[in-house]
Amino acid sequence: MQEATAETVLGDFNDVTYSTEGQNSRFFTDGDRFLVETSDADGTTGIFEIKYTFGVTPLQQYLVDYGDGRLQALGVAWDSRPSDAGGQRWFHLYPNNPPLPGSPLHWTGIDQNWNYQCAECHSTNLKKQYDSKTHSFNTQWSEINVSCEACHGPGSNHVDWANKTEGWEQLSDLGLDSALDARHGISWQFAGEAHTASRSQPVAHQNEIETCARCHSRRGIQSEDYIHGKSILDTHRVSRLSDGLYYPDGQIRDEVYVYGSFLQSKMYHEGVTCSDCHEPHSLKLRADGDGVCYQCHKAEHFASEEHHFHQPGSEGSSCVACHMPETYYMVVDPRRDHGIRIPRPDLSVRLGVPNACNRCHGDQDAPWAADKVAKWYGGAPENNQVHAEVFTEARKGNLNVIPDLERLIQDDSIPAIIRATLIDELATLGSPSSSAVIVTALNDESPMVRQAAAQALAGADDNMRFRYLLPMLDDPVRGVRIEVVRGVLDLPSDLLTSKQRQALATALKDYQVSLQINADRPEAQVEMANLSVAQGHLDEAEAHYREAIMLDPTFAPAYVNWADLQYRQGNEHRGMAILQKGLQATPGNADLSHALGLSLIRQKHYEEALAALRVATVNAPDNARYSYVYAIGLQSTGKLSEAISVLETTRAKHPYNREVLSALVSYYKEAGNPGKAAETYEALQGIPRKN
Repeated sequence: MQEATAETVLGDFNDVTYSTEGQNSRFFTDGDRFLVETSDADGTTGIFEIKYTFGVTPLQQYLVDYGDGRLQALGVAWDSRPSDAGGQRWFHLYPNNPPLPGSPLHWTGIDQNWNYQCAECHSTNLKKQYDSKTHSFNTQWSEINVSCEACHGPGSNHVDWANKTEGWEQLSDLGLDSALDARHGISWQFAGEAHTASRSQPVAHQNEIETCARCHSRRGIQSEDYIHGKSILDTHRVSRLSDGLYYPDGQIRDEVYVYGSFLQSKMYHEGVTCSDCHEPHSLKLRADGDGVCYQCHKAEHFASEEHHFHQPGSEGSSCVACHMPETYYMVVDPRRDHGIRIPRPDLSVRLGVPNACNRCHGDQDAPWAADKVAKWYGGAPENNQVHAEVFTEARKGNLNVIPDLERLIQDDSIPAIIRATLIDELATLGSPSSSAVIVTALNDESPMVRQAAAQALAGADDNMRFRYLLPMLDDPVRGVRIEVVRGVLDLPSDLLTSKQRQALATALKDYQVSLQINADRPEAQVEMANLSVAQGHLDEAEAHYREAIMLDPTFAPAYVNWADLQYRQGNEHRGMAILQKGLQATPGNADLSHALGLSLIRQKHYEEALAALRVATVNAPDNARYSYVYAIGLQSTGKLSEAISVLETTRAKHPYNREVLSALVSYYKEAGNPGKAAETYEALQGIPRKN
């Protein structure tokens, strides 16, 4: 991040216009000022000054001071690669569907706000400082870029150590807050005939990786009270391997950065740290090309054609081409997957996940690649990714994989981030035996596993939560305690001991601080509203729902939750008006349409209800619940054949959904089709019941 000057701005501001999908952006200068003429939030055209550049290569973005302390990132960026690589051009970060004014993704929208989305990782000692009363930011930093203190902590103790100020002897490791010394005094050694080196000493702590994770992970901030080197979960909520962010085998899908994939890798579990491969001060690799891998993997073995089966010196012979394939984000920015896994085209055949082979050999299909690998290596690779198939089936709703989920969660040889995500899937499916596995996970060594277990038990009965969740309020990691608070807030306070009430009050304060830090986000405002509802402060809850909608008029959960609160208070018509207001802001939204349909059913406006429920199914075709409810409505109004058609389409996507199958059995019988009813009933009998 740099101030916009003739020296720092790389883009062409010589009065050039970039156009896409009817949207125009003109870049020009006025003296020393860099300006852009483009669409404003209301759709009108305005002229805005570029205050800062953001990034250098392979692209550079531009930040506009949008008033009230907000810096907004333009959606049009400069491709700073050389011309012969396709660069030296303006391009849109959303080339296929440029966001329109009013969208959260439009450059003026909430999701392009630098203060929240970018700032913490690109400046040092940043304090966002959002004021809910004035809806403004007073964001401050110590240094505009990432500096020494961003990784090592405040430098004052280091200065005292260097100057030998009184008491300097008590300061540890040069007086630095965080001892990034995981590599000090160790070496990687080849034992006997081994082709791969081993660490001379086990890793004593994960300070280095946890420090890097603060910025190199998909996460949200929960506290600005950051202590360098402590667990990232003490101050941040890290995304697990959820569907949409990662593929079922753990490969990166959305923009998740590095931490989540590296935690899955064999390298991490053998003790490799970030700085074994990366020089943190120069930002370069410790060796050129494959040389960084040959630090620990003997080149005479792994660089041979007998290992990689490609022409030496070709792209396919490169270590990273096979084990760290690239995915492009922001159109031109390639990021390598740090799972460092063996290519598995056989999983592509079975599960549809990508593989490194077909990334290069795009003219061939996955069976071709799987056959090649099998021939080269004498069969399919060892199945060290069994969780991929379990994830796939669990996300289809297949309750038969519950025993596999439970078994894998208890397998300590599986990376913690995978086991935590397995807990998420198990909680979604549910089973009578699951509670014991999840309760055991509350005592896991990994805070990520404990956090997932606490989240899973939030839906348990009062007795379970009293017995197992409340004691977790003393967990040493703040992120775990915050998750526990979410799960116990509605427990009767008069049944808590004074010690439990005190622990809850302390953890609740951490939770409230985490919400207030993110008060500029509608998600946090909805959580604040839900917290207010749990505490019986309904007027406060309504204020938070209004605030969420003010921040992002398209944020459907705010309308849905607010309308539900009205319904529970007996204000059905007011709730319906809230949903209709939401649909004006985001027409056709599936969640709002479904909620509106339910409201209309309760008011016995059946035809209008069916119309709303149909919109929900059309716009969220993968939501089995929405289709099921719509089908019930169709059958109830005499449209049996339409109901069966909807359920059959849904069954094809959700073959393990008991609600859908049960309804089909009943409707086939009603339609006089006993054969179909019997076949569907037989399928239903093979599916376990949820807890």
